[in-house]
Amino acid sequence: MFLPFMMGHHFGVPYHKELQREIILEALEHLVEAKESGEVKFPDFSWTKARKEGIAIKRSLGLK
Repeated sequence: MFLPFMMGHHFGVPYHKELQREIILEALEHLVEAKESGEVKFPDFSWTKARKEGIAIKRSLGLK
């Protein structure tokens, strides 16, 4: 599975549990559904959207 996220953010941004869960479920689904070895899936996740949501989550938790 390939995600267009920044290096070190393989599962999205910190504290964004919902997105992290979605990414893990997509990866597990791909493991089951892949037809050939080496098949790569490009799910529809956006780094920009994930980052904006992550910032909002951090603020709601009272973090910088």
